[in-house]
Amino acid sequence: MKKTTGLNRDITSKWRPATQAVRGGTWRSEHGETSEALFLTSGFTYDDAETAAARFTGEQQGMTYSRLQNPTVAMAEERIALMEGAEACRMQATGMAAMTTALLCQLNQGDHVVAARAAFGSCRWLTDNLLPRWGITTTTIDSRDNDAWKAAIQPNTKVFFFETPANPTMDIVDMAYVCGLAKEHGITTVVDNAFATSVLQRPMDFGADVVAYSATKMMDGQGRVLAGAVCGTEKWINDVLLPFQRNTGPNCAPFNAWVVHRGLETLEMRAMRQSENALLVGKFLETRVPRILHPGLPSHPQHNLAMRQMKACGPIFSFIVDGGRKQAMDFLNALELVDISNNIGDSRSLCCHNASTTHYSVSAEQRALMGVEEGMLRINIGLEDPQDVIEDLDQALRKVGL
Repeated sequence: MKKTTGLNRDITSKWRPATQAVRGGTWRSEHGETSEALFLTSGFTYDDAETAAARFTGEQQGMTYSRLQNPTVAMAEERIALMEGAEACRMQATGMAAMTTALLCQLNQGDHVVAARAAFGSCRWLTDNLLPRWGITTTTIDSRDNDAWKAAIQPNTKVFFFETPANPTMDIVDMAYVCGLAKEHGITTVVDNAFATSVLQRPMDFGADVVAYSATKMMDGQGRVLAGAVCGTEKWINDVLLPFQRNTGPNCAPFNAWVVHRGLETLEMRAMRQSENALLVGKFLETRVPRILHPGLPSHPQHNLAMRQMKACGPIFSFIVDGGRKQAMDFLNALELVDISNNIGDSRSLCCHNASTTHYSVSAEQRALMGVEEGMLRINIGLEDPQDVIEDLDQALRKVGL
C-alpha cells in the first residue's frame, strides 16, 4: 500500500469492511512507518508567510493548528467515516461533546427538537436543560411509536434526535420510517449509534443524516480514552459543524484519536464475539430474572425490528429485579468477576444500576416515564468466557434470592 492510498476514496470505498477497518484512513509520512504515526503537536510551521496565509484561506491544503486539524486525528476521522458509509467525520473530545456539537451547531433560538424519551441521562440533560436556556424547545416522545414522531412535528422543528438501541431501556427506533418522515418535512435526523457502532448497524443506510458516537465505548473497546465522533455529508460537516467546532474547541486529543484508530482494527471481531456472548448470557438470565430487555431475544417486543436493522444486537442489555434498588445493589455487591461500572462497550463485563448512576441527574418522575426502574440493571458482556460470566451472575442471583 502506498503512503496515501488509505485516503483515496476511489480505492478504499471498494474495499470490504474488514479491510477498511485495518487500512482505511492510513497516511504514512516520509519515513514509511507501518503503524500510523502519533502527532503530538499543537501547532505547525510554514516555509514562508505566503503558505501560512494560503492555508488559512483554504487556497492550499495543509495543517495550521490542532484545534482545526491534526494528522493523527484526521486519519481516525477518515477511517470512522469510511466504516460508517459517510462522506466525512469530525472527532470530538468525548461522546457528550459529540452529541452537544451535533445539536448546537445547527440549532438557533426559536427552533424545535423532537427527541426520544429513552436516552442516556446526559443527553436528556441537553434537551431538557441546556437547549431551553437558548430558546430551543424539545418535545420528548416514546420513540417506539411511529405516530408519535409525526404528531410531535411543529412548523419550527429542525431536528429528530434519538439513539437505538436506547440506553438503558433498549428501545428500538424504526429508522427507515423516522428518517423518511424527517426528510419529508426537511428535518435533520441525528442518531446516537454508540450501542451498535457501524459494524452492527449503519443508520445512514436507513436515511439518517447525522450519526454521532461516544468513541469511548465500542470503538476504543478497552476503557482507555475518552473520544467522540460525528459523521455526515461533506457539505454538512464543512458548512454546519466545522464553524462551530473550530470556534468552540471540543476537539479530540491526538493521543486519544490514535488509540481509537487502533481500536477500530478489531472492532468487528470484538463486537461480534461480545454479541454472541451477550446472547448466551441473556438466554441464561431470561430463565432467572423477572424481566429482561435484550433485543436479540424473541421475548423483546421489538425483536423483529432489531433484527431487520442490526447485524447483531451488541454486548449491552438490561434486566429488572423485583426488589427495587436494594435488591439491585445487593446483586451488584455480590458479583465476583463482573465489575461494577457505568461504562459500556468494554472488553470486560461490566454492570451498573442506572437509576443511581447514569440517570441519577434525571428526576425520579422522568426516569419512571423513560422506563428506568429502580430494579433495573444494565450489563455489558465482555470477551471473557461466557460460562464464567454466567457462573458469576448465577451465584450473585442466588445470594439475593433469585
